[in-house]
This record gives sequence, structure tokens and C-alpha cells, in this order.
Amino acid sequence: MHVRDWDDILQEVVQSDADPGGWRAVGGDRATGIGEDLYIAHPGVGAFQLKTYAKNPLQVEGVGTQVARRIDDELDPLFPDEDTGGLFGVQEPITDEDTAEQRANELETVVETHAEAPTTPDALFEDIMDALDSPAYGPMEFDQYDRPDDLDDLTETFEEAEELLEAEFEDIVDESVERGFH
Repeated sequence: MHVRDWDDILQEVVQSDADPGGWRAVGGDRATGIGEDLYIAHPGVGAFQLKTYAKNPLQVEGVGTQVARRIDDELDPLFPDEDTGGLFGVQEPITDEDTAEQRANELETVVETHAEAPTTPDALFEDIMDALDSPAYGPMEFDQYDRPDDLDDLTETFEEAEELLEAEFEDIVDESVERGFH
């Protein structure tokens, strides 16, 4: 198991050729200490575990790893389906004015279309993700104050990865705290 920077894991998600709307995620507070745990999965890509914390309002630190190469019948029920919880999306930064203008025009068209016709929140979300060319989005179960049961179940399922990531993550937190007080 290869532990990497959390941002490298998200880059792998972004660069996958998987159906963008097929991703699912579960997240919440870490079991101990500061930060959050997040599992993100796609049937064709596998599952990833991330541990992150906001070092300051502009900087997130963390680690992650791939914990499964595919989503089997044991893992599938631990991730939300379309009718569960909220939604999430992963976006790549737009780097040039032409692309920004094109995406803004596409987004404007989506909003106008949904404003003029009957729609659902899920349909609006999916059309917005398509207009923004999101590489990964889907249903998410997230609790910003606690831990969803499925998060605990995933942590137990990937106990070895949890222990390894927890040790690496604690090193990052300890290093940041020591620097902050010197």
C-alpha cells in the first residue's frame, strides 16, 4: 500500500477515464484528533481513503491511498446510492479565460433551462456538473460534526490502511503544530 499526498489521490480521481457521474463518497470527522476522513469510490476504479485537515483557511494537508481496486458486493452497500444523502463534485481549476467564458456560458444555459421547465435538484446538479466538465461527482454521505455509520464500517473493513494512514497523518499534524509554536 502506497501512502501519498491527498492531492495526488484527487488527481488520480480526476485523471481516471471513469464515468464522472459514477463516483460515491462517505466522510466525516476523524475518530480521534483533528481533521476529516473521506472514502471516495467508483465501481470501475476502486476505492480511495483520504485523511485531511485545514492547516489554515487557505491550506489543506493530508494523506491518502487506494484501498480497493474494485467495488465488490461487500463494499457496495457501504457507499450511498442516488437516493441517499447529499451530493459532491470534484473540480479542476480553470486556467484560461476562453475556457472560463465557455463554461460560464454553458452554465448560464443550464440555469436558464432549468428555470423555465420543471426540474429536480438531482437533474439540476447533474446538468451543472456536465456544464462544468466535472471529472467526478455523485452521491455523498457526510457528517461534519460526527461520523456516519458507513464511515466506521469502511474504517473497520480497511483496518490495515487506517492504521498506516493514521500514523502518516499524525506525523503531518505533529510537524505542523510544532512549527506553529516555535
